[in-house]
Amino acid sequence: MGKYRHKLQIIADILSIVSKGARRTHVMYQANLSYRLLCRYLDIVTGAGLVKYENEDCYKLTPRGKEFLDKFDEYSTHWKHLEEQVSRVNHERLTLENMCSTNLDSAETNRGGRRKEREQESVMV
Repeated sequence: MGKYRHKLQIIADILSIVSKGARRTHVMYQANLSYRLLCRYLDIVTGAGLVKYENEDCYKLTPRGKEFLDKFDEYSTHWKHLEEQVSRVNHERLTLENMCSTNLDSAETNRGGRRKEREQESVMV
């Protein structure tokens, strides 16, 4: 879990945990949230109608929450695909930059070598 999660990812994590019903502490541990953050996010998802609080201290996913999870899965797939494309494009850019820097380095070396030859010739004359 090396990267930071954004708000939508945390909400999706909570929704997937409560999809079969879960208590507050279960959600907190499974979503890897502090109690303060858990309370804040539970307020958000219940206020948005994505999760409902049922008796027995249990949270359940609503139909709207299920719809959110489905749309989030689509979004995640698209986002991952875009990240892969951006990574490929960046790799191509670096390859092109390396090709230019290699050619520039050899051109500098050649110019420097010719300059030294001319300086040596002018000293001899």
